[in-house]
Amino acid sequence: MSENPHERAAELHNLAAHAHRAAAASHDKADHLTAHELSQKAHEQSIEALRHSKDAMDRSRKP
Repeated sequence: MSENPHERAAELHNLAAHAHRAAAASHDKADHLTAHELSQKAHEQSIEALRHSKDAMDRSRKP
C-alpha cells in the first residue's frame, strides 16, 4: 500500500472498479448471490476511496 494519500485513493478506486467488474461477470453468469456480495464490496470500497480522496485533497490544500 502506498504512503501517498493520492496514490492510496487511486488504489482504492481501482479495487472498487475491479469489484464492480467481477460483480457484473457474476451477474452475467446468473450467479446473483455472488454478484450482490461483490456489488456490496465494490460499494464499500468506493466509499473508502472517496474518503481517501477527500483526505488527500484536504492535505494538499494545507500550507
